[in-house]
Amino acid sequence: MKSILIAGAIALVVSILFTPYLIRFFSRQGFGQEIREEGPQGHQSKRGTPTMGGVAILVAMWAGYLVAHIVNAMSSQQAEAPTASGLLVLMLATGLGIVGFFDDFIKIRNQRNLGLNKTGKMIGMLLVAVTFGILALQFADENNLTPASVHLSFVRDISIISFGVVGFVVFCYLATSAWSNAVNFTDGLDGLAGGSSALVFAIYTVISFWQFRYNCGADDPTVGCYDVRDPLDLAVVAAAAMGACIGFLWWNAAPAKIFMGDTGSLALGGLVAGLSITTRTELLMVVVGGLFVVEMLSVVLQIAVFRTSRRRLFRMAPFHHHFELAGWAETTVIIRFWLLAGICAMFGLGLFYSEWLTATTGN
Repeated sequence: MKSILIAGAIALVVSILFTPYLIRFFSRQGFGQEIREEGPQGHQSKRGTPTMGGVAILVAMWAGYLVAHIVNAMSSQQAEAPTASGLLVLMLATGLGIVGFFDDFIKIRNQRNLGLNKTGKMIGMLLVAVTFGILALQFADENNLTPASVHLSFVRDISIISFGVVGFVVFCYLATSAWSNAVNFTDGLDGLAGGSSALVFAIYTVISFWQFRYNCGADDPTVGCYDVRDPLDLAVVAAAAMGACIGFLWWNAAPAKIFMGDTGSLALGGLVAGLSITTRTELLMVVVGGLFVVEMLSVVLQIAVFRTSRRRLFRMAPFHHHFELAGWAETTVIIRFWLLAGICAMFGLGLFYSEWLTATTGN
């Protein structure tokens, strides 16, 4: 528990203190955000706001995670080293953050709102996700548990649905791509993606810690326990991510002094995918991260309806722009969408807990 608190606190402090440095540095370098001409006209005033603030989120996450382990090692003779699960999730987020960084940098260099082309971005995400998928099936512990399972999962593995090794790697790419794009679509208003992500990571801090408290033992597994490798370390990762998002939100809240850019949104999407896979809750994450799902579906539906009927389902997609064009103030949209994100996250936590009650009591 101490490691979780330290990780969250350090990530929060580092994010708050490091982000102003990035704002000044990126401003001097001219690393300002380009705004789509076809977007809401009220957003044109944001042109030139420093971007690539996701760098601060990644630095803060790693700082919180590593400091928590260092402090734990100094204060305990039985301290645990960083685990395969924790490092793999952080590496997935960092790899996607690097892809996003190149995307942001190309936008800035070319002074347009188009960065990496679709092929370049897909190849980058493919390499990162496939590497994660392959490594996640390695590093078995003393209970023969690997960081991930080839079975699809809700709160636990669904034994009758198995991908196989190759299918699992493909699934990792699809999940990583879907969640990264979903968070990227959500990142269209000041603080919307950061605040929503913080709520999701807060819930996964609780879920991972609960899995640690009721983790299956090799000799005498209890009823309702979880076959998850390294759940405590995953809770530390989730807490560090939560703290990093909250700290960044201090500067990213409306009116934003800096944007996270694709550097941040792709990294956070990768973290969402990685946590869902390593905690074996892929389908539950669809509920916990429900706001991201709705934002992505709004884009898919908008394209599908327009191509079939030449009409728009929404005034503009992603979904949050629809309400802006309907006359809602930007801060109103943000706060109400945060509320929706919180409702989805809490509902997901309720499903997680109710499944545990059913598993332990049979009711």
